[in-house]
Amino acid sequence: MCGCAFPTLIVLSAAFFSFGAWGGLSTAVMLTLVIITGAALTFLISRILSVTLLKGAAASFTLELPPYRRPQIGKVLIRSLFDRTIFVLGRAVTSAAPAGLIIWLLANVEAGGSTLLAHCAGFLDPAGRFFGMDGAILLAFILGFPANEIVLPILLMIYIGSSTLSDYSGAAELGAILTANGWTWVTALCVIIFMLCHFPCATSCLTVKKETGSWKWTLAAAAVPTAAGLLICAAVSGFAGIFQ
Repeated sequence: MCGCAFPTLIVLSAAFFSFGAWGGLSTAVMLTLVIITGAALTFLISRILSVTLLKGAAASFTLELPPYRRPQIGKVLIRSLFDRTIFVLGRAVTSAAPAGLIIWLLANVEAGGSTLLAHCAGFLDPAGRFFGMDGAILLAFILGFPANEIVLPILLMIYIGSSTLSDYSGAAELGAILTANGWTWVTALCVIIFMLCHFPCATSCLTVKKETGSWKWTLAAAAVPTAAGLLICAAVSGFAGIFQ
């Protein structure tokens, strides 16, 4: 799970799983359960892949240590700046700029009295309902591919009908907006699960492509957790529907 997803997980836990005087504690417990679930799913999926797609003879792990040299502070700083900061920012810009243009066009171009954003959300709504969410949520995740941080702002933009990314002042305001648009605790739980499991952001996918040199493994790295998240969301939604 990407660390950028934590703000969304925290605010959704606070908005829908905070109970009275024990609000802070219940939110902390919920977030802890989410982290534990993420770790458990990682081990489970790794185990399944190791006996199916990645089945083969166990390979020994050999680590060769380079000769020790006294670190040169200047070179370390320069290498870190170019290899980490600038390179990562460059990849972020290459994905964020086109995505920003697409989001703006969808939110500002109208057809048939509604924006293209609303039409896309309506088209995805049946699939979203099946997975315990709605079309706006699925669209927000798709358009939030450049960065997990913009999933909620995009979702609020769709719900409010704004032409720009929207923000909220706190968990209470966010909860009120989402509840007014049909959210229940089941919806919030499914969104939390999908946020935990869904495809990596664009920068992470580009990193996987760079490290593996293969689009096949990059697509697999995106498809496997997404499929697992959708499967769990469908199960949670179906199980909750029995008691509603």
